[in-house]
Amino acid sequence: MQYRTLSNGVELPMIGYGTFQIKDAAQCEQCISEALETGYRLFDTAASYENEAAIGMALRDSGLPREEWFVTTKLWVQDAGYDGTLWAFEHSLENLGLDQIDLYLIHQPFGDYYGAWRAMERLYREGAVRAIGVSNFTPERLVDLCMNQEFKPMVNQIEIHPFFQQNTALRVMEDYWVVPQAWGPLSEAQKDIFNHKTLAKIADRHGKTAAQVILRWHLQRKIPTIPKTVHRGRMAENLDVFDFELTAKEMESIAGMDIGHSEIIDHHCFCTARQLNSVKIHA
Repeated sequence: MQYRTLSNGVELPMIGYGTFQIKDAAQCEQCISEALETGYRLFDTAASYENEAAIGMALRDSGLPREEWFVTTKLWVQDAGYDGTLWAFEHSLENLGLDQIDLYLIHQPFGDYYGAWRAMERLYREGAVRAIGVSNFTPERLVDLCMNQEFKPMVNQIEIHPFFQQNTALRVMEDYWVVPQAWGPLSEAQKDIFNHKTLAKIADRHGKTAAQVILRWHLQRKIPTIPKTVHRGRMAENLDVFDFELTAKEMESIAGMDIGHSEIIDHHCFCTARQLNSVKIHA
């Protein structure tokens, strides 16, 4: 495994295991166990994924020392605000069965995320979390938060893949020492990405799959990723990307795939704000 060092010295694995939409407890525990056996050590979840308890159970039952695995979870919009964040954090901690979270993120840039950030700064000072950050923050919201708080976010987890390369967002994060982490690094298989002619040609040259080429592209851009799959074979495939390198010309070819916007979710749209503020994960 390779790592990206955060602004506070914490090392973030370059490839982790995403768990979005794996809600069935038995399936989730099995996936985490198989991912551990395959070699994954970073596991990404969220309060809104409704699988923290299953993930915690599988990790604790693995027999691996706590220091060998890295857990990220996220605060949902419903609980944004100072007091709500402290309550939600304790609830996630209990679900996971842990004494400390490695990385705690504000899941969406909506609700009282300023109050949430103050609570997260407190959790960080007290050692309840090793690192704090945000998710889905667009450049202007990220800069505003960075310039008005004691601690800048250490991570911003955003959608990044060949069709939406986020070059401006990446430049802004670099200016503020915020490490990007890609969710949906394989574009959630949209636009038939695994059969895209550019990726297929590159994959054929290296004896790899299109998915491996995409993940290698992320690595060479120094972007940690959290691909998700429930298939053990693909878990292994997604980790088998450290033994080849894309040429400058191949990187340039993939750069040409960028369409400049998301076809998964638009965080600039009022409809997104309305939709995500309406989602309640508890009474």
